[in-house]
Amino acid sequence: MANVDTGHLKAIEEKVYAAERLSVQDGLALEDCRDLFFLGEMANHVRERLSGNFAYYNVNTHINPTNVCVYKCDFCAFRADLDDPRGYVMDESQIRDRARQAHEKGATELHIVGGLHHKLPFSYYTDVVRWVTSEAPEIHVKAYTAVEIEFFAKIARKSMKEIIEDLMESGLGSFPGGGAEIFHPEVREKICDAKASTETWLEVHRLAHKLGLKSNCTMLYGHIEKPLHRIDHMIRLRELQDETGGFQTFIPLAFHPDNSRMDEIPKASGFMDLKTMAISRLMLDNIPHIKAYWVMLGMKTAQVALSFGADDIDGTVVHEKIYHEAGSDSPQEMCVADLERLIIEAGRVPVERDTLYHRIERVDGRWSQREKIGSVSLA
Repeated sequence: MANVDTGHLKAIEEKVYAAERLSVQDGLALEDCRDLFFLGEMANHVRERLSGNFAYYNVNTHINPTNVCVYKCDFCAFRADLDDPRGYVMDESQIRDRARQAHEKGATELHIVGGLHHKLPFSYYTDVVRWVTSEAPEIHVKAYTAVEIEFFAKIARKSMKEIIEDLMESGLGSFPGGGAEIFHPEVREKICDAKASTETWLEVHRLAHKLGLKSNCTMLYGHIEKPLHRIDHMIRLRELQDETGGFQTFIPLAFHPDNSRMDEIPKASGFMDLKTMAISRLMLDNIPHIKAYWVMLGMKTAQVALSFGADDIDGTVVHEKIYHEAGSDSPQEMCVADLERLIIEAGRVPVERDTLYHRIERVDGRWSQREKIGSVSLA
């Protein structure tokens, strides 16, 4: 713990075990700490206080309706221009086929995000939700980031609240947390200056929560940001959660540089992955779950993260494109048996959940929702 005030770290440790909130200064001290096991032990304490020995996963499928995008964020390897041979738009038949496949695989969730295609009307995006819900009405639709919501409002000439209400009427069940990247203007203006501002991202989620939707939240780390930017990001999320209580899960997302305009930046190390996971759990005291997204972290690091603050390992994640375009070498999907094996090897008890954190029970190939997951009493 060189270059760190050990007295301050001791005071932080006392706060953590007393379940007291950490300050910005505490967060920066944690960022300066090089003792990964010290950070992990504290994060694991918080993780077990909230979730006991359980680790959650779900059975889900991704749909990326289009990769054509009007924005040109430096970190993105997924997007394509309108005339790019890589560009595509999924039609109704393809969307319905994907929903049907998800149903056949027993999925409880469809995760839908994509590019901002300036030649498609807003009705296409509501139709995507309708096609899915009519084909597989039992599957929860988690769709469209705050960045997409702002874009829809522009092309439809509606308020963001009206856009959310239209999507809810179409069958939207919750929001993913993408598009947050890094909130601090020193970084956001450099890596994604054209997309939704920090204030807009937060306002979309505020509106969604007030309308009764739950959502996730994210942070993209391991690029040009500094410790102060990461802590600032977490504090802004924590403040909104104090206000609305609508965030379910925080997902720290490791930047993958391959095929992006920032490909000179090395990938985040395993040390940074686990440290960021631990600090996230310690700082975000009011967000129930921290997810180790195995697609970005890799299966091995995600497994270890279950002892560094994470209590969720995401799901089967069939048809994921965005991070594999950016060089992720993780599998395209995971079966339930492999997910449960990783969790059990990590010393945790696997629990299948749905998007809104109800326990899922399967009998003879059919699934049903059980009690809401919210305490360590789950058994």
